[in-house]
Amino acid sequence: MVYSLYNLLLLISALFLVPYYLLRGLRYGKSRRGIRERLGLYSSEQLSAIQSKRTIWVHAVSVGETRAAMTLIKQFRLKYPEFQILVTNVTETGHAVALKAKEVDLCLFFPFDFSWAVRRALNTVNPELIIIVETELWPNFITQASQSNIPMILVNGRISDRSFPRYRCGRFLLKPILERFSAFCMQSQIDAERIAVLGAPDGRVENTGNLKFDHDLKKVTAIQVQQQKEQYRLPQQVAIFVAGSTHAGEEKQLLDAYRQISAQIDRELILILIPRHPERKREVEALLKESKFQYRLRSSLQKGDNLLSPGEVLLVDTLGEVLDFYSIADLVFVGGSLVPIGGHNLLEAALLAKPVIFGPFIQNFKEISAKLIRAGAGVKVTNQQGFVRQSVILLNDPVRCRAMGEAGSSLIVENAGTTERTMRHISKFLR
Repeated sequence: MVYSLYNLLLLISALFLVPYYLLRGLRYGKSRRGIRERLGLYSSEQLSAIQSKRTIWVHAVSVGETRAAMTLIKQFRLKYPEFQILVTNVTETGHAVALKAKEVDLCLFFPFDFSWAVRRALNTVNPELIIIVETELWPNFITQASQSNIPMILVNGRISDRSFPRYRCGRFLLKPILERFSAFCMQSQIDAERIAVLGAPDGRVENTGNLKFDHDLKKVTAIQVQQQKEQYRLPQQVAIFVAGSTHAGEEKQLLDAYRQISAQIDRELILILIPRHPERKREVEALLKESKFQYRLRSSLQKGDNLLSPGEVLLVDTLGEVLDFYSIADLVFVGGSLVPIGGHNLLEAALLAKPVIFGPFIQNFKEISAKLIRAGAGVKVTNQQGFVRQSVILLNDPVRCRAMGEAGSSLIVENAGTTERTMRHISKFLR
């Protein structure tokens, strides 16, 4: 009865989902293909690629999950070269990240959770193992995979503070879904305990750690920084403040803070603003004009253009360059944390040995933020005034910034090993 109601609601939601994804896809030039894949329909070329080898299916909803999964995907490629690796995403931004990974054989959009769509997708792909990253629990997909006797493993599993009370209220619905998984590899002990409370079977849950700690440190030379600044038309001697993965309500605070910080530091400063969703470009442009900031779009930069001037803003409206911008930063702010979003991946700055600052709404990365603060690699602020004060302190002290970046790199090395622990579980189902 409950699943019949769920399927009815899905059918009604299709009236909105299909036009929504068509419009989103138009922004990225792949609307028709994206909708076909979301319905479990594939081209002859895709079918040929899918059916050419045994397949491991990795599902990662968006950017953060896709990047987290890359350490596992690299291990699959080394340990199981006879398999091909399929990665599916829900968002276009996550899909763009997966497309750039040389270890991935095929990238598709995840099917809508209609029973007929997921059945068609599963029958076509016929995977030997499904890996679901973090907490993507689609009832029809999980049920159909289980009925096809395909083992499923949840990796880098997380149950957030906000989600846990809701999940617990619906435990009677969630428990039958969780019982279909073969293993749960959770980010922390708290996550492991929470998913057990929600109905994950005894003996299948382990705290394996957070995959985000297992990414290779990225060494960037002074020459590479110089070349990147030249590419982005940035002056070599100006301090660079990069605000990544920002959200609505956050850019206004950042722009107000930028003016205050620029007036209080000993160096000239340029802000690089990277909205989490590039399709918000016009909204952010309107804000920049309203705030009377000179700005340029990343997509409009050309070799030979004049360099940006101190006080200007570089608005990034492209995909896949966040780490490149972090590599040239003197200070990194990670968005979704000055507004109640829950934050985004704080460790990306540490991978590049950069100091990181973030706001109070960091519940999605509570454990990581606490470790960064304890290690002296990150600073948490409670409001815009604190953000200005701490940014001024850090930008006026390059020696401390370098020390914070080095502390972040050391923290990543100290917490590595999650991939190996997770692969031990996966290997049981691929022998």
